[in-house]
Amino acid sequence: MKISTYACGAFLLSLGLLGSCTEKFLEEAPSDQITDANFYQTQQDAVQAVTAAYSELTKEGQYNAAMWAFDIMADNSVTGGDDGNDGIEYKQLEAFSIPSTNTVVNRLWGGSFIGIQRANLVLQKVPSISGMDPVIQKRCLGEAQFLRAKYYFDLVRVYGDVPLFTAPPASPEAVNIPRTPAAEVYKQIEQDLIDAIGNLPTSYSGADLGRATKWAATGLLAKVYITEGKKPEAAARAREVINGSGKSLWANYADNFQVKNENGKESLFEVQYINGRNEYDRNNVGSAMNEFFGPRGANQTPGSGYGFNVPEPDFVNGYEAGDTRKAATIWVPGDVFPDGAKQSAKATGSPFGYNVKKWFVGKVGTNIWDSPLNVPVLRLAEMYLIVAEAVGPTTEGLEAINKVRRRAFGLDINTPSAAHDLTAGTTDWTGAVLRERKYELAFEFDRWFDLKRYNGTPYGLIPVMTAQANYLRTLGITQRGIPTEKNLVLPIPQTELDANPGLKQNPGY
Repeated sequence: MKISTYACGAFLLSLGLLGSCTEKFLEEAPSDQITDANFYQTQQDAVQAVTAAYSELTKEGQYNAAMWAFDIMADNSVTGGDDGNDGIEYKQLEAFSIPSTNTVVNRLWGGSFIGIQRANLVLQKVPSISGMDPVIQKRCLGEAQFLRAKYYFDLVRVYGDVPLFTAPPASPEAVNIPRTPAAEVYKQIEQDLIDAIGNLPTSYSGADLGRATKWAATGLLAKVYITEGKKPEAAARAREVINGSGKSLWANYADNFQVKNENGKESLFEVQYINGRNEYDRNNVGSAMNEFFGPRGANQTPGSGYGFNVPEPDFVNGYEAGDTRKAATIWVPGDVFPDGAKQSAKATGSPFGYNVKKWFVGKVGTNIWDSPLNVPVLRLAEMYLIVAEAVGPTTEGLEAINKVRRRAFGLDINTPSAAHDLTAGTTDWTGAVLRERKYELAFEFDRWFDLKRYNGTPYGLIPVMTAQANYLRTLGITQRGIPTEKNLVLPIPQTELDANPGLKQNPGY
């Protein structure tokens, strides 16, 4: 899967899959180049087209830049980096002063819609390819349904109403459609995932490891349902994964974030990366997080670390004593690096000496933005937390969250712990579950979404981030802004508004 992504990613850019308003739709299929009119002929073509739909996940519009923002916009981290305008796009998000020209805003929108239109082409073209193995044909359709749902899930959570395409635009003018109400987009996401569950295999082997499975689609559907507040449906789907997938928690939390364990026993779906193919390029096949999140100037990565996504002091101090997730997630002052040097107590962009450790792989090769470490999108641990959130402090809910907590403290997940288990007497169940999600999924880019979906409660974005901004100011950190209702979504990119008169901007932007 990793090799296939590299082999066909650039190749398929010539197929007219970019979904741009300036795209030229050819009336005739030229004989001297590959186009969508003459490409979808064989099983190999179908598989390559599906792989191209995956490839946007590895790029700046998804996990190689844009998704990083959703811890910075929450109470996990601040931008970090160097002084001045370094990382200005993230600083604007951190300050909740976000122009419609913000780079992250543009990247996420553009990259997601590229992925959607590639998935749409698969769904349109692959059913008519003759001579395909029906098992592979069915799988290709399921993968495209899963990916379309994944991209739309990101879009609808970030922007609210978005244009809904369920087929490739038939003409340049057909691109310019208005925004579809979020409820309709969610309905399509749910249907795509239900269809994908019926089309996808339960597992893969060999070169196909990393493709979406039935359990990836089921797990994503559980996450969609909990986001919508459909708790019974979310619990039912999460239970299916827990009981039917054959997946299990690693005994050691840190094992989720090691190259040797990629696509392993706890993984439901990961973004696939390889190294050795690119240098200063976040739209290729290597992950940039080793470099961007590495301690700044520590000489522990090929480019000595850029120090972005710096953990906030109260986030670091919020770990319970004995929680092994802290050492797996955070560099703290005095930590020893592979070369024997130590983490500084203060550095540029990190005045308290904290950095993200979760994506650290060290000096793998000599290329700079080029880590091989996959990014988990869905893990089994989250399914336990979805059950706990959905069913409350019942026997089932308590056991689900306590399995995650026991692992966090290095204990056997099936053995009760008087010291660390939550009980039916837990007074703030919602707060306890959200806190567990905060630390279990730290820097896996979920926190802003969790705060958003609890808007209107004490756990929502506005009260939490208002308190966060005030706290940071007591420490002399003033760049954190205070969000308002408009910041529950991001602005529609200005370039899209200029190109499509049918689009309307989100209120307040």
